[in-house]
Amino acid sequence: MASGGEQKVVLITGCSSGIGLRIAVLLARDELKRYHVIATMRDLRKKDRLVEAAGDTYGKTLTLLSLDVCSDDSVRQCIDSVKDRHIDILINNAGVGLLGPVESISMDDMKKVFETNFFGTVRMIKEVMPDMKKRRSGHIIVMSSVMGLQGVVFNDVYTASKFAIEGFCESMAVQLLKFNVKLSLIEPGPVHTEFETKMMEEVAKMDYPGADADTVRYFKDVYIPSSIDIFEALGQTPEDIAKCTKKVIESSRPRFRNLTNSLYTPIVAMKYADESGGLSVHTFYNLLFNFGSLMHITMSILKCLTCSCLRRRTISPD
Repeated sequence: MASGGEQKVVLITGCSSGIGLRIAVLLARDELKRYHVIATMRDLRKKDRLVEAAGDTYGKTLTLLSLDVCSDDSVRQCIDSVKDRHIDILINNAGVGLLGPVESISMDDMKKVFETNFFGTVRMIKEVMPDMKKRRSGHIIVMSSVMGLQGVVFNDVYTASKFAIEGFCESMAVQLLKFNVKLSLIEPGPVHTEFETKMMEEVAKMDYPGADADTVRYFKDVYIPSSIDIFEALGQTPEDIAKCTKKVIESSRPRFRNLTNSLYTPIVAMKYADESGGLSVHTFYNLLFNFGSLMHITMSILKCLTCSCLRRRTISPD
């Protein structure tokens, strides 16, 4: 980390909207001006929203660079353009979603999800890690998901990409600890973003060639309405996730895993309560197919289950 009173250099991927934009602005607006934020995005033509949100911090505590996490050359050029290639905090936020019956998803589309969500993050870590290890200092933040801990029906490929990055980071954290480099996972549940809203609207209208009629019906008529209910009952905002991330950055002993939503702790705990896996599989089956009409009641029960002992397992934005 930066010594003395120097600003810490924070590089964030995926800042054109949503969580990445909010993290960049929150850190750039830090009252003590502790951070110099390098906000990156693949297409700089999409910078207007970030520039507007950054206000008078733009060009001062926040600068903007082009970066495509799926390109070796782009990643290298971006880091080369940073003074002394010195990054104190890397926040891997860039990601893409994929939703629907797996029979109707092409292998190319699946590979694109892994190219961004998994290999894109690995590519960034590989580029900044050697310098952090050499300095015996640094913090790598990875935006994971509660879906990296618990599989969710019809999110098969996205979930797999998050499971992959969780396993990678869990392995890397051991080595990095020896070099005094910290690695932290941020694990949000549902987050209200334009991306999610748009995706929900689009998938409800799409055709799904290759998938049988029953599966398409379960997806459109059962999963989508239930998913919307869950978002309304449990969803956080990008600002919430940004505040949680800032807390992790500023912690003297940051945790490796950081669930942001205490309402999801019973779901995760249920998985580890039964080593056979049957409890979580059958619970999700019943929630989706047998108790769909009772989803609002289910959400209320989940809120009641989230007692103070479970809240301690999460990092709150407040």
